[in-house]
Amino acid sequence: MIVEKTKLALLNLFPQSEPVAAAAPAPLQEEGEKKAPKKEPPRMNGVMERDYNVHGYHLDAQVSPAQLLDAVAIIDDAGFFIESITGVDWIKEDQLEVIYDFSRYDFDLCRVVIRTRVPRSKPVVPTITGMYAGANWHERETHDFFGIKFEGHPNLIPLLLPEDADFHPLLKDFKA
Repeated sequence: MIVEKTKLALLNLFPQSEPVAAAAPAPLQEEGEKKAPKKEPPRMNGVMERDYNVHGYHLDAQVSPAQLLDAVAIIDDAGFFIESITGVDWIKEDQLEVIYDFSRYDFDLCRVVIRTRVPRSKPVVPTITGMYAGANWHERETHDFFGIKFEGHPNLIPLLLPEDADFHPLLKDFKA
């Protein structure tokens, strides 16, 4: 029940677009067949319902940075807690992605992933520490490792790297 209510609330962020459908499973390959590499286009913003047994979460929402706080407010209002925040460097697409994992496990297990992408040249997203104080350290760690700036963060100083570090070791073009 909570999955459907949360999905409907998140879908309200995308009034002009259709929700992104979950990808169909690939057909089974016959023995001896060669698997042709298939390049998927970048995912559009929207909400997908996922199979928890396969992916480990129920809902996957891709939002713009401008929609991020609205999406997180929906999750907060629904009683979710923050599990983690991390980044992904999509170097070929010249983008960085911030991934937020939320969960609740009262009577209705439900896990939600919210993703947002920003250009590598201007990696800025709004902080969610106003809604989730526990996001403070997660955002600092993500800033350390990926260089993503969380606009409005109350204390975006290095958490794990030296204070004078001018590098971000999880960027794919990082050289030690």
